[in-house]
Amino acid sequence: MDIQFYGANCLTIGLKNTRIVVDDNLSELGKKSIVKSGDVVLKTSDLGGSNLNVDSKIVIDCPGEYEVDDISIVGIPVRLNTDEPDKKTGTMFKITVSDIDLLITGHVYPQLNDQQLESIGMCDVLVIPIGGNGYTTDAKGALNIIKELEPKLVIPTNYAAKGVNYPVPQASFEDALKELGMEVKEKVAKLKLKATDLTDVTQLIELEVS
Repeated sequence: MDIQFYGANCLTIGLKNTRIVVDDNLSELGKKSIVKSGDVVLKTSDLGGSNLNVDSKIVIDCPGEYEVDDISIVGIPVRLNTDEPDKKTGTMFKITVSDIDLLITGHVYPQLNDQQLESIGMCDVLVIPIGGNGYTTDAKGALNIIKELEPKLVIPTNYAAKGVNYPVPQASFEDALKELGMEVKEKVAKLKLKATDLTDVTQLIELEVS
């Protein structure tokens, strides 16, 4: 499993015969869209991109259970950070492949209920925003979810980055990291991950913006 980060909440998960693209709204933020023909496209919310006019294999933008190329994808309804208390307009995605359980929260409001936690189950890798300012989950909210899920690896997204023009200013990685109270284990351009690389201690990886 290879994971690469492009800014905002957009990343790719490269597998043997499949590439998953998450929340490619880059063309709306001053960058170039990365979706290609044949990609599996996931959208956690309306912020996940609206102009994906390519011949993707499948676009998944709502809750449900999906099987694509022997990959299990479960969409879990969630309240977004911008939703009213009784609304759930977002979708978290749990991806299971090669003995790794990866959860992409999207712009989630950082209070998960028992039903959501049960649907998530095991979480080896947690991908979660930290930019805050009412636009998305902030570092304090991300820390709350980290404590609940106890993932083995945390990958932060949606923080201030050169070339990404957010409609709402986002916290810097450094400022958010102070609130998280975690140290960066490693900074890499692309994370190459195997199940045997995971430890029982929660670690944080900083992915460079491609």
